[in-house]
Amino acid sequence: MSTFNGHHYLFANWKMYLDYDESNILANALANEWRKQGDLSALKMAIFPSDLSLYPVAQVLGDVGVAAGGQNSFWVDKGGYTGEISAAMYKNAGCAYCLVGHSERRHQFGETNHEVRQKMEAVLESGLTPVLCVGETKEERAQGKTAEVVEIQINAALDGLSWPSDRELIIAYEPVWAISKGAGKNEAGEHCDDAEAERMNIFIAQKTTQLLSGVNPVLLFGGSVRPDTVAYYLKMPHINGVLVGAASTKFDSWMEIVKNAQLPAHN
Repeated sequence: MSTFNGHHYLFANWKMYLDYDESNILANALANEWRKQGDLSALKMAIFPSDLSLYPVAQVLGDVGVAAGGQNSFWVDKGGYTGEISAAMYKNAGCAYCLVGHSERRHQFGETNHEVRQKMEAVLESGLTPVLCVGETKEERAQGKTAEVVEIQINAALDGLSWPSDRELIIAYEPVWAISKGAGKNEAGEHCDDAEAERMNIFIAQKTTQLLSGVNPVLLFGGSVRPDTVAYYLKMPHINGVLVGAASTKFDSWMEIVKNAQLPAHN
């Protein structure tokens, strides 16, 4: 079973929506707003900006207690791998987290379960906390294979790992069919209701604790979370936080998510 530690986790994946200037403008606006608001201790926030804007965003947000993370990493620390960025480099740039196995990496770039495992090991070795993403496609769901697919992904990523005692195990369930296709695509994801997300997170918690005895996962949901839906997800006992994409890249919508995430949970 998942352990809720009193925090709601709000993780913002900016993907490739914002350029360098836009990222810095948004980071500074958020930092200024959080200074005005004062105590946000009920929330544990992290921003995952593009690589080019990562360092300045990490510096600005670090001043107000918001962590930064990498959206992807390579599994070798350094060497002749043109265009790649290692987990160790993200750590050196000020990151605390790194996404691993995001659905867009799996399904748009052909990332395999084996590669996800390599990245998990490299991220842990670097000292970062991985945020493992799992979830099924629309076709797999229609075929009744949701549990099978997610279990295979979890097994590949975690089986046989020795989990560091100083690191949280964070897993985001992100059903691919519920994720919007992004700017310019005009294709919204289907709605995954809070009860379905809860059932899957219970399943993920059970499978995870079977593989890593004594390690209680922090369970997130990521499926086109919006300001008007975040509170519904966070009221569920096994949804400790959310991984937000497009809605996190606009000041007003992200601040609305922050506000609504602070509503009483687990009613």
